[in-house]
Amino acid sequence: MRHFTAAATLMLGLVGCAQAPLKPAAKSAAAAAQPLARMTVVTPDEDHDLLAQLLAGEMALGHSDLKTAAVHYGKAMALGDDPAVAERAAMLAIATRDDAAAARALDRWQALGAKPAAMAQARAQLALNRGDTAEARRQLEILVGSHDKNAWREFGQVLLGARDQAQAGQLLEALATPQRLPADPQAWLAMSELGDKLGRHAYAQRIADAALARFRNNAEVYAWAAQMKARNGDAKGARALLQQAIAKAPDNVHLRLVYASMLSESGDYAGAAKLLDHGPQDANTYQLRAALAARSNDTKALAALYRQLQQAAPDVREQNAFLLGQLAEMQHHETEALAWYGQVGDDDPHAFDADLRSAVLLQAQGKSAAAHELLGQMQLDYLDQPAQLRQAWQLDAELYMREQHYVQAINAFTRALQVVPNDPGLLYGRGLAYAEVGQTDLAVQDFRSLLKLKPDDIDASNALGYTLVDANRDLPEAEQLIAKARAARPNDPAIADSWGWLQYRLGHLDQAVQSLRGAWQAGKDADVGVHLGEALWAQGNHADARHVFDEVRKIDPHNASLQSVLKRLHP
Repeated sequence: MRHFTAAATLMLGLVGCAQAPLKPAAKSAAAAAQPLARMTVVTPDEDHDLLAQLLAGEMALGHSDLKTAAVHYGKAMALGDDPAVAERAAMLAIATRDDAAAARALDRWQALGAKPAAMAQARAQLALNRGDTAEARRQLEILVGSHDKNAWREFGQVLLGARDQAQAGQLLEALATPQRLPADPQAWLAMSELGDKLGRHAYAQRIADAALARFRNNAEVYAWAAQMKARNGDAKGARALLQQAIAKAPDNVHLRLVYASMLSESGDYAGAAKLLDHGPQDANTYQLRAALAARSNDTKALAALYRQLQQAAPDVREQNAFLLGQLAEMQHHETEALAWYGQVGDDDPHAFDADLRSAVLLQAQGKSAAAHELLGQMQLDYLDQPAQLRQAWQLDAELYMREQHYVQAINAFTRALQVVPNDPGLLYGRGLAYAEVGQTDLAVQDFRSLLKLKPDDIDASNALGYTLVDANRDLPEAEQLIAKARAARPNDPAIADSWGWLQYRLGHLDQAVQSLRGAWQAGKDADVGVHLGEALWAQGNHADARHVFDEVRKIDPHNASLQSVLKRLHP
């Protein structure tokens, strides 16, 4: 009102002087008299600015900086009267183990009207942090005695987050008794599971048994009780319970899955498949049925499942597009598999795997450019997800290896190693690629790095040994490496090839031919055949050598090693 009066007086004065021109001095005086020019706006400093503290606290939470967030929320709590702010301050202080700040925040929250159950839960957490079992028990009794609909769930959360599992287990057994638990089977199951997690297995079993006696028509109770029996080694009792449960709820998909999984673990794949073949289906039943059929190598079951899913409702096919792609692949319907993988949605948890499989299939169909283009797009799409990015680069490199484009493979492996340095699989792949282009020193360097990371890696030992043999250098070291691999896997054709090639370099031709012939007969690998042919030729067995070279030519007519040997030996 004072500003309003001053302004009105000023306006009257200006009206009265409207006819007289103002001198410069008069203009300055009039300007100085403007009320807004004399107004002072008082703003609080940051420590006393509620909004600033809340914003700073939320920014800290966005960076997962709980300690800084707790400090800001503690200040915000003191500046306002919002119980939600005080609650957040208390929870952050408890989470960061600042017991003094937590106690202050809890008192403030209580003063602002916290609900008794929520307050008891928070004070119980603080008491557990302090190791005060008596106070924790008192607060937990208040919590479960509040009859809040979420009381037992919050009770479980308090104990699950306790630092001292023994202390939490004691409180669980003391308070979550059959006499106190509510008439809610989910609460009983939750307490039994919590007991199991806290190492109180006998308690968990007692609660499961008591729940079974009280809730005889609840299928989930039967399922949990059966799982407890199976975990304790009573497979027969577990199966009996599940049979009863399924009899009570034959359409319960979860129960059928639990029972089928149990049968599968015991080796009864046929029984598991039979159980799942009938009744309602969902994505999990279809996947387990496919896994069971694949494990049993039951091609008829796989084909039948594929037909069943193909004829299912559109929404079912959409939900199972990835599985349909896998089933099509298993039956060598590559074009159909590609089509199904293409229908996997971006928000499907299998979207990444569907793209990987699509790239493999495209390359197998001779569409290498499309495969690499897809993998290149995946590398852009998953830039912020290192695990997926690594897989995309590795597959890109492996496809280049299959195409014998080794320089591109090296580049892809190198990019992946920049994301995941010292990754054993990537080092191994790049070492093989270096060896293929004759960069022996770099190949040896990668294999040595891999063996430092995994000294007992048999594949790395064999790869380094073979690379040294192929380059005809450091043969004593190569012999040690390959002998170690051979002792670990005496029937491995790749290792037998390395050993035979080593014997050839050492001039032990009879041993070389014996080892190489065994490796060749085991797999008819083109490179092994080239080694065998060369050893036979050096042995003087030219007819057998020519026969082996002819077989290699049929398998891989453009094999670089074969062309080199034929040019050198003129067989």
